[in-house]
Amino acid sequence: MSEKARLADLMAEKAGLVSAIVSRVKSLDEAYAYTLDICDKKEACQLLMAGCEAGLSAPADELCDGKPSKLIAAPGLAPDQAAALGALCQARSVHFIIQGLRQHLAGIDIGFTVAEAGIAETGTCVLDSKGEELRLATMICEVHICVVPVSTIRETSFEAEGLLRALCKDAPGYVAFITGASRTADIERVLAIGVHGPLELHILLLED
Repeated sequence: MSEKARLADLMAEKAGLVSAIVSRVKSLDEAYAYTLDICDKKEACQLLMAGCEAGLSAPADELCDGKPSKLIAAPGLAPDQAAALGALCQARSVHFIIQGLRQHLAGIDIGFTVAEAGIAETGTCVLDSKGEELRLATMICEVHICVVPVSTIRETSFEAEGLLRALCKDAPGYVAFITGASRTADIERVLAIGVHGPLELHILLLED
C-alpha cells in the first residue's frame, strides 16, 4: 500500500469515528453529482415563522406550510468549478449561490467546500476561511460537504505546519479545523448534534 493510500484510509477511519460520512470520488464532477444526490434526498430548509402555531388564516397557513427551493452555497470555488456545479443545480431546480450568504442565514441546505488539507490522525478538514462567505457556508448549512484531495492529507497537524504558516502569512489569517459535525453536551450533558453548525459532515476523498 502506498503512503498516500495509507493516509487516505486513516483519514476515513478517524473521520468516521467522529460521525463524519466519508466517501471516495475520482473527480470534482463526481463530487458535484454526490452533492446533488444528497440535496435531492433531504427535506428543504424551512424557516420557523412567528405566528405559524396560531392558525391565523388560510393564506398564512399556506405560507407557513410552504417550503422554499433547496439551496446550495459554494463560495470558495473557482469560476469554472462554480459554473459546472451551478449548471447541475439549475437542471435540478436547486438554487445555487457563491455570495450573499447573509441573505440566507436560515435556509442553506448544503455548504460545498474544497479543503486545503486533511489531517489523518483526527479526521480533520483544514480550510482557509479568511472570507466571511466561506465561513458562513461551513457554519449555517444543514449539511456540509467537504472535498479533501488525497494528495493534501498529512498524518499529523505538525506535518501540516508549513501549509498553515503559508496560509497565515498575510494577516488577518483564519484557518478552520473541522472535525465531524457540530456537537455539544454542555446542557445537562446531553449530546446534541447541529446546535452550533451543520447536522452532517460529508468528506469526499478526491483521488488526485
